[in-house]
Amino acid sequence: MEGLGWISFLFVGLIAGWIAEKVMGRSHGLLRNLIVGVIGAYLGAFLFSAVGLGPAENFWGALVVATIGAIVLLAITGALLGRR
Repeated sequence: MEGLGWISFLFVGLIAGWIAEKVMGRSHGLLRNLIVGVIGAYLGAFLFSAVGLGPAENFWGALVVATIGAIVLLAITGALLGRR
């Protein structure tokens, strides 16, 4: 996600957080979706690099990486907090 500017990065994070919210059946507000999406983007980038995949260099690649990271983040927090 090195090729994105910070406004684009926030936009991708917001969309990724919203998609993850819908996939995981949660109900968050706009700010929480943004936070989940941004943290998920970093988590997704870490996971993708851990398995040997390169960084996302465009909007769609960044969105996929951030969404996967956000879903993983919600799954982890749900497991730790006892949610489904």
